[in-house]
Amino acid sequence: MNTFVATFIVIALAFSALAIGLILRNKPIEGSCGGVMTSDDGTCSICGKTEMNSCTRTDS
Repeated sequence: MNTFVATFIVIALAFSALAIGLILRNKPIEGSCGGVMTSDDGTCSICGKTEMNSCTRTDS
């Protein structure tokens, strides 16, 4: 039982630190660019582009 409590506290502290870091940075969460283009045929399954550098970032 002690191991469960200690593990829960460590995970709760890690999530809290991540949340505080996001709040203090005041920036939206961004996805990584790179994993999408690793499909078998080389096209993006979301937008259909074939070149990694042709992706554009849109700010709203």
